[in-house]
Amino acid sequence: MQVTHKSAVLGFLVAGFSLLFLQGCEPNNPQFTAQKPIDTSLCSFKTDVCAKTVADVDIQLSLNPWQAPSEKPLTLTLNTSKPVENLKVKLQGRDMFMGIIPVNLTQTDKTNYQGELVYGSCSSGYMVWSAVVSFTSGGEEVFTTFDFLADNPG
Repeated sequence: MQVTHKSAVLGFLVAGFSLLFLQGCEPNNPQFTAQKPIDTSLCSFKTDVCAKTVADVDIQLSLNPWQAPSEKPLTLTLNTSKPVENLKVKLQGRDMFMGIIPVNLTQTDKTNYQGELVYGSCSSGYMVWSAVVSFTSGGEEVFTTFDFLADNPG
């Protein structure tokens, strides 16, 4: 068998790329196994409710279960410090478009609301959702967002 210059170069390139790809697949490669740093700006439902103040209205949001698992029913609870009008909540991906999920709220008393929701999972393993809360206060529509990690390990 005769080895030409082109086949030797091609063989070298194939071997080099194979080693490069195999090196990236090692399970102990710290570049690929390092966890994302904890984002302290995200709501942590394990320890407490998430709270914000908008237009002199204190809003508290919580999820049950607190881990916010994907593709499972979640109960969203929202409390306001005083009665508001036209309260709405929708979920959307913070960093990636996953659709817009309206949350049908039931008002349990003058300042408490509850709703059920389910959202899809993300193939990246790190999905931040934004709960966009809007309401009317003093004749003006105002809003705020509550960002949280789906499938939160704790």
